Amino acid sequence: MYVDKLDGLVDTAFFEKMSNQWREEQGRCQREIERHQNADKSYLGEGVALLDLARNAQRLFAKQEPREKRRLLNFLLSNCTWEDGEVVATFRQPFDMLAKTVVETRGEHATGAASAPILEKWLPGPDSNQRPTG
Repeated sequence: MYVDKLDGLVDTAFFEKMSNQWREEQGRCQREIERHQNADKSYLGEGVALLDLARNAQRLFAKQEPREKRRLLNFLLSNCTWEDGEVVATFRQPFDMLAKTVVETRGEHATGAASAPILEKWLPGPDSNQRPTG
């Protein structure tokens, strides 16, 4: 469009109008990119914090006052039931996946089965960094 303006094919008013629109669009795109970059950083930080909480939940629970124990249980569990004289815990996401994977991994170690490497349980799909083979 700049060349068209220099060649006289586009008048100055139209060029300024379009340039301003494109600058606004460029600014909006830049803000969206920054928002996504910040979301990625917070997502990673939250994921690490959740894994840390899952790893230390038992120790943290034992040290807390009853009110804090209740908050921790409400954060980790939902819809617990009473069956055959025992509480059956239902974990909230993502703790449900963590609990299931830990149980499966412990079962394989106990039986000596090594049907799948542990990482395949955590990352069941193809690697995101695909490289050519051979």
